[in-house]
Amino acid sequence: MPFQDVPLNDGHELPSIAFGTGTSLFGQDATEGVELAIETGFCHIDTSAIYGNEDSVGNAIRESGLPRDELYITTKYDGGDVSQAIETSLAKLGLKYVDLYLIHQPYLVDNNMEAVWREFERAKEAGLAKSIGVSNFNVEQLQRLLKIAKTKPAVNQIQFDPYTYAESKALLEYSAENGIVTQAYGSLLPITRTPGGAVDKPLADAAKRLHATPGQVIFKWVLSKGVVIVTTSSKKTRLEEYLAVADLPPLYAAEITAIDEAGAKGPPQSIRQHLYLGACTTLVLFALARVFWALI
Repeated sequence: MPFQDVPLNDGHELPSIAFGTGTSLFGQDATEGVELAIETGFCHIDTSAIYGNEDSVGNAIRESGLPRDELYITTKYDGGDVSQAIETSLAKLGLKYVDLYLIHQPYLVDNNMEAVWREFERAKEAGLAKSIGVSNFNVEQLQRLLKIAKTKPAVNQIQFDPYTYAESKALLEYSAENGIVTQAYGSLLPITRTPGGAVDKPLADAAKRLHATPGQVIFKWVLSKGVVIVTTSSKKTRLEEYLAVADLPPLYAAEITAIDEAGAKGPPQSIRQHLYLGACTTLVLFALARVFWALI
């Protein structure tokens, strides 16, 4: 059984798993990776202007030979004039419209949120983006946006895993109350970057019962929270593993609770500073990348 689409507040639907082209594909030719994802069964491709690979994502879309309406494409705004930014993204992708257009980071609109969102609304009205939304917004930032929005954001894409669940609960609840779908990236960090922590055991226990992998259990846990998934891999077997999550039975309530409680303890102490520094580095790299792509 394939992953089900989830309804958005604007009447459109969002595939509940996406192939992401950030991380290892940041600034790289993403053609082969996206082609592999599409061949494996992914129909939702997530990219961004800041990743510097929209042109190669576009190559893969064309090479797939699939009708446009069989693919769902997300890209993200990285600052500057909105109309120019989306037109540039569409030209690189070789598309007439994207299915979802997101503000990549809230700091991009700290001083001009209303003006930028008005341009997003105009892009939607013009058919350049079927749905519009945000990424990495917290509750306060969503509240600011909803006060001035004529069209609500359909999606908020955030970093979300068992170790961030406790601090994200208020955000998830606020988004759900306002009809905003939460989309998660980085959900596998507890096993890829922070192994040895408290969530390892409940993940392993559930994986044993389901004859699954810990990564698949994390994705079942993410879905149990009403959150949809962005993931990536360069390996076909891993991509197949992720898509097979749709065929697994649900987690037991006790298993979800065990993961929640373990996650609330936080990642191993020895790497918390590493994660903090990593987050700071990501923000710096994001800012530098904006400057770099503006110069070439």
